[in-house]
Amino acid sequence: MTKPLLIEILVEELPAIPFLKELPQIEKKWLNILEEFKLVTEFNFFYTPRRLILWHREFKVKQDNEVKELFGPPVKIAYKDGVPTNAALGFAKKCGVDLSEISTISQPKGDVLYYKKEIIGKEAKTLLNEMVNKFLQALDFGKSMRWGDLKESFIRPIRNICAIFGEEVVEIEAFGVKSNNLIYPHRMVGFEPIEISFAGEYFCKIDKAGVIIYPDERRKKILDEISKIEKEYCVKVEIDEDLLDEIVVLTEYPTALIGKFDEKFLILPKEVIITSMKEHQRYFAVFKDDKLVNNFIVVSNAKTNNFNKIIAGNEKVLRARLSDALFFWEQDLKDGLNPQGLKNISFMDKLGSMYDKELREVKIGEILANSFNLDKEKIKTALLYSKADLLTNMVYEFTELQGIMGYYYAKEAGFDSDIYISIKEQYLPNSATSKLPSTLFSAVVSLSNKLDNIFALFSIGLIPSGNKDPFALRRSAIGVIRICIEYKLDLELYSIIKKVQKEYNNLNSDKVIEFFKDRLFKYFKDINPSVIKAVLKSDESSFNIFEIYQKLIAVNDVVKSSDYKELNQTFKRVANIIKDFDFSSDIKIDENLLSLKEEIELYNMYNKIRGILLNTYEEKLDKLLELKPYLDSFFDNVFVNDKDENIKTNRKSLIALIYLEFKQIADIKEISV
Repeated sequence: MTKPLLIEILVEELPAIPFLKELPQIEKKWLNILEEFKLVTEFNFFYTPRRLILWHREFKVKQDNEVKELFGPPVKIAYKDGVPTNAALGFAKKCGVDLSEISTISQPKGDVLYYKKEIIGKEAKTLLNEMVNKFLQALDFGKSMRWGDLKESFIRPIRNICAIFGEEVVEIEAFGVKSNNLIYPHRMVGFEPIEISFAGEYFCKIDKAGVIIYPDERRKKILDEISKIEKEYCVKVEIDEDLLDEIVVLTEYPTALIGKFDEKFLILPKEVIITSMKEHQRYFAVFKDDKLVNNFIVVSNAKTNNFNKIIAGNEKVLRARLSDALFFWEQDLKDGLNPQGLKNISFMDKLGSMYDKELREVKIGEILANSFNLDKEKIKTALLYSKADLLTNMVYEFTELQGIMGYYYAKEAGFDSDIYISIKEQYLPNSATSKLPSTLFSAVVSLSNKLDNIFALFSIGLIPSGNKDPFALRRSAIGVIRICIEYKLDLELYSIIKKVQKEYNNLNSDKVIEFFKDRLFKYFKDINPSVIKAVLKSDESSFNIFEIYQKLIAVNDVVKSSDYKELNQTFKRVANIIKDFDFSSDIKIDENLLSLKEEIELYNMYNKIRGILLNTYEEKLDKLLELKPYLDSFFDNVFVNDKDENIKTNRKSLIALIYLEFKQIADIKEISV
């Protein structure tokens, strides 16, 4: 038997960001509790800024009865000469009954003690108090607070608990609040409680109380109203999905409104205006013909027929914000960019100032500039000014605009376009899917920044481990990989580390390389790990990321081919022959010892392929794979372990040389598919 169950936890307004972080876990946590209490049924979770709502259309009235079977020790151990031993008495105690109630049952290895009992399921209403309390305690929003004289803490004070099972109020007490059958309307509708007679009545009455409990419905209402504004004003609203998620959390009855600000503020960089609107006021930016205009969209939580005062109030607040931003902009332009001031800003304990960081980046940048034929002096200038905007008023106010403001200030100061564009793009890519720097010049500036982050933090032992990566070094490494691949950069990591090693104390190059190897496995997650391992074995001295990428693509195409199974058998035979071979000595072939047709043909084909100059790894691998029939014929007809030690060594040497040709692309013995 089932009944509908409605639980609404009424709280003070929830902060959006902590709530959104926990949101993906909330349903899982309630499901875990349902499983623990053996009351699993389908449910829905809804939320508003003031409500956490659990709804079960059909909730079990009681737990299912269970039959539990307990098997004890063998009868021959449980009884000695007809007298129960401690083993028998212990089993009876475990079952919670007298020994006389214990029976026996036959098992494949003999008779054992046995007890079967039926566990009667408990009524759900007697369990819900514990379940709801466990649920609330399981929620983790980061910071929490205490109120009144309570010792327990929660993200915000709990003001009411409405808990109705069918037509009955379920007795629940949490954080000093006892359950009832009352709900409260939207604050602009009223403050008097509304009585609920049965669980299903909640939805009709909460809707009439001015509350949209369905998050998707609130989202749709916002977007529909914005769409109407766009058509009416012939504008385009930039929908920031993260901001939209926040507003959905922060509203019970959202209404999208359009406001206006003074055109004079449009001289500010658009990022400043958008950031000021988004971060401080949660407004959406408005565009016309791809240009930012002096309008904004605010989503009100008010329930009213006249929004004029709300719009005017928001316009007043934004005007004050933008006035501050305009003052910062004008003052920063007067002061200009001055990297020397970075000497007074610490980068990291044991790593000096931000200026010291820039000098290290310059060392890396100069090496890269030489490698990729870029203007070394321009790279140096870009890197020296890249962090200078940290000293500006605007970045102090809006830290997320670092780099972007440097771009605008450097542009206004008359710097070369390569320089100011690279300042803006120095942190790109800043996620696995974000765009890359737009030019090779910017890419080198970004690489210098990312490589210094990794080298510097590794040098003081701040190496990512497990889930811990507080300085986003894994993201930096993925950024380096993406840039090298996109720009086809022959960046040899071992060589760079060696050249800048003196700039870092205790920098272990092997640890850095291992870190990058791990990132390659993560980045190329769709490629068989053994293929990646095989390719990495071919490039152990230089660690050239772009070459590794090219080899991976070439080898992976072969491994995915339909005839790879047969090819793999040949590779295994090669691996078996050379598994004990000494590769440290100089490998030579004595042509006078080649007597059989198959080994002569294989040797001649090897020499022919080795002498061909090829442009790509795909071409080279294709040529090497032409050896397959000659290898198969060799293995089928030539006895490698000849009794003559010289012939034996000569034949193994031939296979070893072929293996080494393959190893320039991938260590074929490592591939397992």
